[in-house]
Amino acid sequence: MVSPRLDRQLRIPEWRQELLSRARIGVVGDEPQLTSLFLLGAAALGLNEVRVMAPSLDERLIALARALNPDWHLQHLTGYLSHPLCLEALRDCHPLVDASHFALASKILLEYGFQQRRTIVRAKRWQEQQNHGFAVFTYQRGREWLELPDLLPERQLPQETPAKLDGVLDIITAGLMLEEVKKILMTGQSSAEITAYESRRWPALAEQPNIAVVGAGALGNFVGLGLALAGFRHITLIDPDIIEVTNLNRQIFFGGAVGAGKAQTLAMRLQQDCGVQAQSQTAFFQPEDAGKFDLLFDCVDNFASRILISEACAAAGTPLCSGGADVSQGQVVAYHPTLQPQTPAAVLDMSAVQQSRMAASRGRSRAACIYQPNPAVIMTNQVIGGFLVEAARHLLAGRAWPPLLYDATAAQKLSRVC
Repeated sequence: MVSPRLDRQLRIPEWRQELLSRARIGVVGDEPQLTSLFLLGAAALGLNEVRVMAPSLDERLIALARALNPDWHLQHLTGYLSHPLCLEALRDCHPLVDASHFALASKILLEYGFQQRRTIVRAKRWQEQQNHGFAVFTYQRGREWLELPDLLPERQLPQETPAKLDGVLDIITAGLMLEEVKKILMTGQSSAEITAYESRRWPALAEQPNIAVVGAGALGNFVGLGLALAGFRHITLIDPDIIEVTNLNRQIFFGGAVGAGKAQTLAMRLQQDCGVQAQSQTAFFQPEDAGKFDLLFDCVDNFASRILISEACAAAGTPLCSGGADVSQGQVVAYHPTLQPQTPAAVLDMSAVQQSRMAASRGRSRAACIYQPNPAVIMTNQVIGGFLVEAARHLLAGRAWPPLLYDATAAQKLSRVC
């Protein structure tokens, strides 16, 4: 019997949950954060059998995963992938996910993929003095690209205490890897292109901004986590809703809290798990509150509210990062009174979209207007939630953020609108 918490992804056309539930995937990692973020997403998605080879994991994230999915079985093989014989423990896993940060492990996995015709989903995370970024790709025999050596880590051997990389980019990277694993298991196909992103590293702010997150659902959960991992400490969560069991396939902080308020629960768990000074308002957003904050996040899921938030921030001159996500697509649009004075509502022409939807709904019969929840899944929310925090860091550093579009079904998954 399929858990009711998966209801929203079971509504996706041609979704085959049984292929995910029966799969056993193998994960190789060395730094706890990226590996554990991927495992948390896998548990939410319903990948119930996971075998991971890593020296340690982030127990806070693993506890969230177990609370979301009681059927989740994690087998942790403590150690590094340092010799081909270690792969015997992962021989019955498909696909294999490489989240390691040292070249020896990646070379062992790539050689194994070539010799055994196995699929390897690989993420490279890198960090320099001024820039950082990621590249996600899938290796299959025949994809011996010229740039393949550049996609391997520069460090050859594992470190006893590996450097902790940027948590915001790790959230995005984990979402992209999980999307690829889902695609491989459901369709037998994989993405042929490399998905890459590079950005400036932002110095710590001299003063902590006062931030509001409007909407404590899936996007709000990942924005809250991203803000915490990026070092932001003063956060107010605003949402009138309560937690439902069908939220638990993508709203990562809500395991064991069905029936509680979303804003209150998210604030409490960010405080407990991340040391954030989070406050909550179990209420609808009020336009007059926009001027009380240094920056707002729009994480709501309806156009009427997004228009209201856009107009309120424009009137108050408050920077805004606005995100939207559906099953496979999403966007991140920013507003700043001097850097980007056009609001997200104007950029996306939300009023026209809302009017079109209202006209369509008026043309339906009364019986057809019975509420039907929208399909939803975790990966797009991971990606868009992470990029929302990345956009905020740009604005707070005095840099513009061109609108970013994400499409999991496209060859080039990330694009910018200039």
